[in-house]
Amino acid sequence: MAPWAGAALWMLNPLRVVWLALAAAFLLTLLLQLVPPRLLPSCALFQDLIRYGKTKAGAPPRPALCRSFDVPKRYFSHFYVISVLWNGFLLWCLTQCLFLGAPFPDWLYTLLRILGAVQFRGGELALSAFLVLVFLWLHSLRRLFECLYVSVFSNAVMHIVQYCFGLVYYVLVGLTVLSQVPMDGRNVYVVGKNLLMQTRWFHILGMMMFIWSSVHQYKCHVILGNLRKNKAGVIIHCNHRIPFGDWFEYVSSPNYLAELMIYISMAVTLGFHNITWWLVVTYVFFSQALAAFLSHKFYKSKFASYPKHRKAFLPFLF
Repeated sequence: MAPWAGAALWMLNPLRVVWLALAAAFLLTLLLQLVPPRLLPSCALFQDLIRYGKTKAGAPPRPALCRSFDVPKRYFSHFYVISVLWNGFLLWCLTQCLFLGAPFPDWLYTLLRILGAVQFRGGELALSAFLVLVFLWLHSLRRLFECLYVSVFSNAVMHIVQYCFGLVYYVLVGLTVLSQVPMDGRNVYVVGKNLLMQTRWFHILGMMMFIWSSVHQYKCHVILGNLRKNKAGVIIHCNHRIPFGDWFEYVSSPNYLAELMIYISMAVTLGFHNITWWLVVTYVFFSQALAAFLSHKFYKSKFASYPKHRKAFLPFLF
């Protein structure tokens, strides 16, 4: 790789600044939740913005103004509709470039350059970004299926700010993947002009990790959904119960842990060394850890018989 390209990999471009800022914000938020409540002043709005669904039950009393910005938690499905459509479009554009030699549209190429995409000359593998974009699209498609046919949503809510953030998130994460494609002008640069010749051992490892993590996340969502159904699969209530089975034997929120593992599998697929994507993984780690910690507190406060050996997010650690 040319020296200028190596320097470009380390500099803070707009995408890296965004992901670094998000990771730092969620790390700070998580640390604040670990501080004893008596040491910090209570802020209903702050708690309202970081909690959603069942964890809002453990927050300070919510003013009427806060409740006026509620949207149903079942709107989670909208995130995946957007992701399937948008990231499906990005995948189609990349496929056109890789297999038909078509350049990126002017507006998309300009957007990628604004966000910090640079011109690589063989330092990155186009196959890596292609596979990660496929993984992201498949992940979103599966999550949409789960929201529609597996999960059983109660009348729980989330803040409209969280809803808007979720919509923007899946647009931004797709652009982040696409920005890692090696470019030659508006065209994708393919080493050796044969995409399959780029196959490396870490592509296979990343794919195996992605499938493994996705299967476990699906199992966890099925377990949660079945807690509200009878043996015939009919929804009988929307109450919370203690889940058991699979990774629930180790942590309270294995679905969040699986989400982290899915993003780590993408980092592996990109060859371990992609700084931008590791910043995405860092954000996912702290955001999922925060959600898992709040969920763990909810379960412990609601069920006196809650398994004491379970951790919130990381088995045996946290």
